Amino acid sequence: MRKFNITVNGKTYEVDVEEVGGSAPAAPVAAPAPAAAPKAASAPKAAAPKATGSMGATKVTAPMPGTVVSIKVNVGDKVTKDTLVAVLEAMKMENEIFAGADGVIASVNAAAGDSVNTGDVLVSLN
Repeated sequence: MRKFNITVNGKTYEVDVEEVGGSAPAAPVAAPAPAAAPKAASAPKAAAPKATGSMGATKVTAPMPGTVVSIKVNVGDKVTKDTLVAVLEAMKMENEIFAGADGVIASVNAAAGDSVNTGDVLVSLN
């Protein structure tokens, strides 16, 4: 067994790799620094609204990259904090995205079938 530190997206993980096959072992490697313990993955949460400085609009953003399955609201609809505004598919799972604040839909910035990245605005509220 050999130990390696691998960094993925800024997080360092210590992994053990078993060598298989008939090749001769490589020269010893200096001991790596201890790796930070990986945090347990938490369930994705709905996009938290982000307030902007212009006209008090609140933006509902995509919490992760994915594909918009459906937008459940239209411009002018009144919504409350827990109103479902969109469904986003990521990693073969459908994630419900909620408004996060009371308001009126000012704009719809995505449509069904659109690919979005983390932080992309789905809808904005006034």
